[in-house]
Amino acid sequence: MTGTSLRQLLPRTLLARNIALLIALVMLSQICSVLVLVHYVQRPRVERAAAVFATYVTTLDNLLAATPSASRAALSARLDAREQLPPEVADAPPPSLWRTYRTYQRGVFLDSLRRHLPADMPVMWQTKGTQRLWIRMHAPAAGSGGVPAAAYWIALPIPEDAQGSGLEAAILLSLGLGVLAALAGYAIQLHLNEPLRELTRAARRVSAGETPAPLPTDGPAEIAAVGSAFNQMTQALQEAEATRALMLAGISHDIRTPLTKLRLSMAMAIPEGGDSSFVVAAESYLDQIETILQQFMDYAGSGEREEAQSGDLNALIERLAGDFAGLGHEFELSLGTLPAIPYRPISMMRLLMNLMQNAIVYGGSGLAVRTWATRDAVTVAVGDRGKGLSAQELEKLKAPFQRGRNARAHSGGTGLGLSIVERIARLHGGGLQFHPREGGGLEVWVVLPLSAG
Repeated sequence: MTGTSLRQLLPRTLLARNIALLIALVMLSQICSVLVLVHYVQRPRVERAAAVFATYVTTLDNLLAATPSASRAALSARLDAREQLPPEVADAPPPSLWRTYRTYQRGVFLDSLRRHLPADMPVMWQTKGTQRLWIRMHAPAAGSGGVPAAAYWIALPIPEDAQGSGLEAAILLSLGLGVLAALAGYAIQLHLNEPLRELTRAARRVSAGETPAPLPTDGPAEIAAVGSAFNQMTQALQEAEATRALMLAGISHDIRTPLTKLRLSMAMAIPEGGDSSFVVAAESYLDQIETILQQFMDYAGSGEREEAQSGDLNALIERLAGDFAGLGHEFELSLGTLPAIPYRPISMMRLLMNLMQNAIVYGGSGLAVRTWATRDAVTVAVGDRGKGLSAQELEKLKAPFQRGRNARAHSGGTGLGLSIVERIARLHGGGLQFHPREGGGLEVWVVLPLSAG
């Protein structure tokens, strides 16, 4: 079995793995204990019992042989002596899956007893009714008539040491202790899993742009160390976010202000009635610079600090579609019934505007937006009839500064549009998906879970 196959057989959760490991260790220790007990304690004990029983049988045989004929008949009748064995007698007790050890112990007793008895004194086991041992005794010496008597069989009760019932109780007790250990391990693991669940919830809140409460650090040393490290990481992220916000504010002020002054200087430098084509071209370049700058600003600050509000996503889509219709770009709307979901209004508007603008620029025709809701999520799909891209190219568009081959002819972009969309979708707990559109073209799906915050 390969390592991959072995890993597939392991339980998925740490709780299940630890319980399985604990049960395996307990059962292994119990099996080893039972094997040691059977081999070094019970087996010698049974063999000693067989030797003692063989001595008793030999003494009884000698006693019967020495008993006078008149008294021997009465004694044989009391011992239920028989010349022929009952039909239910066998060489060994019947095997039993549920009483494996008892069968094993009786076999050890019989083997040891036969070794200690003379070869002409066979031992048989009565398998039905009362469990008894049948032993053939020696024939008594010839009487006054000179005719030797026939050998006969007598039944003796099975010694307690050959029954094996005591160890069965010990095995059941060991199994009970194993179950108790497994339950104790389960309780301990549940106690350890609670801090891990808190860490998971806190990590998801950090991923969603929220600031979770500090994790407790008063538990076991290992868990406390993880909580303390997570708290330090959260504090470092908050400091980095504050630094980024300050840097963004500086960029917005320190770059846009010189750009505005540059526009004024160029307008004032051209004399009245002069050729203004240079100013028009320069202002076009300045517009591109501001557009690129705004895209960088949008990507760097994608709404983590904005509060989520419960609202109607269809209403926002209709408003944006109306704005684009005023600019000559008609979107076909197919809006399903959506529940009110919490979302960040400005960030969500930016997400939808980027998708709709991309559909206009790179698709050109067949512009459409449709929405629907499932039990767990709300989906917004923005589609067009532009030339489709491969799955690998579509996935690459999620990364910053990546542009599809259908975007090479368009200038002014930075390849951050879909990265911004992906980041805002993840901020709402969702994701971005690409799907080929029926009839040709592409649909971009934004899947938002109903529990997004």
